[in-house]
Amino acid sequence: MKKRTGKGFRRLCRAVFAAALVLAMTGASLAPAAAVTWADVNELKDEANSLDAEKEELQAKLDELADDKSQAVARKQLLDQQIANTEAQIANTQAQIDQYTALITQTEAELAEAEEQEEAQYELFCSRVREMEKQDEVSYWAVLFRASSFTDLLGRLDAINEIMKYDQGIIDDLKALQTEIEEKKTTLETSKTESEAAKAELVSKQSELNTQRSEANAVIQQLSANESETESALADLEAEQDALWAEAQRLSDQLVAQQAANGQSTESNPGGYIWPVDSRYITSTVGGRASPGGIGSTNHKGTDIGRVGYTSPIYASKSGTVIVSQYSSSYGNYVVISHGSGNTTLYAHMSSRKVEVGQYVNQGDVIGITGSTGNSTGPHLHFEVTENGVRVNPLNDGAEPKMGYLTGYTLSSSA
Repeated sequence: MKKRTGKGFRRLCRAVFAAALVLAMTGASLAPAAAVTWADVNELKDEANSLDAEKEELQAKLDELADDKSQAVARKQLLDQQIANTEAQIANTQAQIDQYTALITQTEAELAEAEEQEEAQYELFCSRVREMEKQDEVSYWAVLFRASSFTDLLGRLDAINEIMKYDQGIIDDLKALQTEIEEKKTTLETSKTESEAAKAELVSKQSELNTQRSEANAVIQQLSANESETESALADLEAEQDALWAEAQRLSDQLVAQQAANGQSTESNPGGYIWPVDSRYITSTVGGRASPGGIGSTNHKGTDIGRVGYTSPIYASKSGTVIVSQYSSSYGNYVVISHGSGNTTLYAHMSSRKVEVGQYVNQGDVIGITGSTGNSTGPHLHFEVTENGVRVNPLNDGAEPKMGYLTGYTLSSSA
């Protein structure tokens, strides 16, 4: 019998394979390869839907206060919440993009593997046909080409069932691989499409965030339009700050008492302070000052450090235990750390907090990110130091050397 080779033989393989698919009595499927599934993406989408609902609620509350200038502080608080919501949406969208990237990478690898398996399985099928032809065996391809009629073909099926069992397994695997390949291609295209949509949404959200931050900074400045409202609002904010500071000192004393009861040291942690941010630019110092824009305290209780933006890390200036981590109308997002008896540091106006109450932090640990929450008209860090239960100036101004206090700063001309 003349041996078929090259393109002619491969055409025969394809013809036999196509016909065999028609004759297949049963089907088989391959278990999908372990993959980064859509479950995580869908979970992120559910979270995004919840954030959208929260956003709508906040916007409705903001719309109610839109024309009420006397509610500037309340409006600022809502805007801070809105900004936090948008930042969460941005983080969610970025997480979706990362998940899509992982899905695309893995699906491409799985697709390549499936295509290789398909080629290998097809070659196995062709080898089977070649071997049967070489040995001049009776096989189902002979049934196709030698049957005199369709009735004759059906009559021969029972006789070749045993021969087909092995071949059918090969064919079923090929069918399953082809199905898997098509599914992988669909998944790949879907991932790419949704990834591009998420990237476009990310750009939109970032633009929206910038607009919200500008609006939030401007709303406090509107207080200066009405002197009586300004004085009243400032009085309330300063009273709140003093109350919050006093509560922080109470919590610090309570912690020290607990430590003493447990036989722990209650002395202030030894060593000095480090700068709480990378910037060294001081925009306001402790004590009397001109009220910035008519909306800042004239008796400043802390030190403001500028040129930080909305993404700069805030470091624990000294090791200690977090005793406050919350939001207030005056301080915005703020953290207070107790360093021992009568010694605390306070960090205010954060865009986000990274520590919880009761957490011990080492000097230099990141405790938050700079921002402009609370009574603030631009991104900066409001930093306070308390020693022996009294607020002190954390800057070493050169008049009297103070071991461990902050040095090497640049003072703004408007400070």
